[in-house]
Amino acid sequence: MRLHTREWGSGDRVAVLVHGMMGESRQFWEIGPALADRGYRAIAVDLPGHGHSGQCLDGGMSAFVDSLVESVPPRPALAIGQSLGGMVVAGALERLEPARVVYVDIPFQPLDSDAQPRDADTLAALFERARAGRTASRLAQTRTWWKQRDREIEEEAARLFDVASAVALELAEEWDDITPPTAAIPSLLIHADPSEYVSANRVHELRALGFAVHGVKGAGHSVWYGFYDEYMAVLDAWLADSAAH
Repeated sequence: MRLHTREWGSGDRVAVLVHGMMGESRQFWEIGPALADRGYRAIAVDLPGHGHSGQCLDGGMSAFVDSLVESVPPRPALAIGQSLGGMVVAGALERLEPARVVYVDIPFQPLDSDAQPRDADTLAALFERARAGRTASRLAQTRTWWKQRDREIEEEAARLFDVASAVALELAEEWDDITPPTAAIPSLLIHADPSEYVSANRVHELRALGFAVHGVKGAGHSVWYGFYDEYMAVLDAWLADSAAH
């Protein structure tokens, strides 16, 4: 599947941007232009079943990975994946061959399978409930630190979100064996601090694996929403440091 993409900037120095579950490429409305100002051609994708990309009802994570690899240039200078997008980027590393990778608020460890619904009807109901509650007015109450543009984008992303694709992905057996990617490629994890997903123990484990890990105090799961300056400061510092080494 060729994914719908959105671009900022031009040239051969590519940055690939991949959103999380129920998101879309416009999540990067500030980061894309910022990377373009830094000399990148930033390419954000809509994952299958998200934004303006088509449905994906079989193939699981492998189909998501294939679609990313088929839709962006190989060997980008930078790849950034948030949550689900981070898993897709991790799965694509060998074929995509990015020079540097940034993962956003993702632990790279299995979820408690006993706590997760495993039937299609229950999953669909959960996604529909989350989708229905993701309106700009509701987000203004629950995500007070977000900018209004963030809330409007998330409302539209929820409207376009295909529940059937998400259910098919969640039921794929590949989710039962989540392991962290190698940090042989310079790798950064930026997480919310505190994070619902990345524990202090996991931070220690990922650092031992060779990851650079930085938290953004007060941020939520979509770390740059409402904390754009703090997020970019972490990213810029790490890019400069990894280039120096």
